[in-house]
Amino acid sequence: MTAPDAKTLYQDVVLLHGNSPHNEGPLPGATHEATKKNPLCGDRVTVRLVVEGGQVRAARFEARGCMIARASASLLTDAVAAVGVEDARALATRLEALVNGDPPPGDAGVLEPLRGVRDFPARRGCVTLAWRALEAALGAETSPP
Repeated sequence: MTAPDAKTLYQDVVLLHGNSPHNEGPLPGATHEATKKNPLCGDRVTVRLVVEGGQVRAARFEARGCMIARASASLLTDAVAAVGVEDARALATRLEALVNGDPPPGDAGVLEPLRGVRDFPARRGCVTLAWRALEAALGAETSPP
């Protein structure tokens, strides 16, 4: 029996997050929220955050779309929960470079499972959708009820 290669392992991570996403659903008390849509395929992702004192205290998402968009949103919420706002923005920038940059970053850290989308240009928008919603959410606060 041979050990799985990194590509297979990361593909498994994407499948896991796509089929059983983490942090999916509403976020009562969200302080920041944004929705992004991909008009080419119909994917839609809403990211909600609780931000206090420059830190993301909680992150959740709701998505209608493909498995890759859902997996990316799930990975996003895991990655940004309990980090500073600037670190969350830096992750979004790093993700964009990972899927679209030339050359891509050598070590993508928690974003590594999403590297494979580079080989499928038509799917890059699926991966970046949630991260663009994150950037928009960090630029806007929700109105109190």
